[in-house]
Amino acid sequence: MNKQALRLKYKSKRAHITEKQRDEFSINIANNCLSLPIWEFSNYHIFLPIVNKLEVNTEFLLHVLQGKDKSIVVPKVLRETGEMSHILLQDNTSLKVSKYGVPEPVSGIEIIPSQLDVIFIPLLAYDRIGNRVGYGKGYYDRFLTKCEAKTILIGLSFFTPEEVITPEATDIPLNFCVTPHNIYTFKK
Repeated sequence: MNKQALRLKYKSKRAHITEKQRDEFSINIANNCLSLPIWEFSNYHIFLPIVNKLEVNTEFLLHVLQGKDKSIVVPKVLRETGEMSHILLQDNTSLKVSKYGVPEPVSGIEIIPSQLDVIFIPLLAYDRIGNRVGYGKGYYDRFLTKCEAKTILIGLSFFTPEEVITPEATDIPLNFCVTPHNIYTFKK
């Protein structure tokens, strides 16, 4: 199945999850993340969910990170350049929902990608070796090329993996994918 077909398949699968299930699954994902070997690090990048895309609700994972006193960084999409900036989330950080439905910081302290230790990545689908399918705009692909090779990449998904997704040259595989029921580990 090609990436466009996978996008349609998983958007449809998400649409069949109730809001209550989405929150239960998201809580389970946050709890499963506690079992990952990632908690000795300092700088964690996390996406804020796009509600109308029915993404994993990362609010629960955000609370875990705050409770562990981690530095939390959130993305801001720069549409004019096709890039993202990465802003340190602080108590006084003001968030605004963009016209595309993305909660983003209005301003703040920018963190460069090479400073990030762990990145939680939104996705639509992934396979058994860590290849992922996003929304197809390439924001995360461009961002991940600027990170250190040792940066830990973690996908969050409601679903089990596909058998095989044919990667493109620009794709960077995940280290882990966390679902409500499992943690999948991939070799890089």
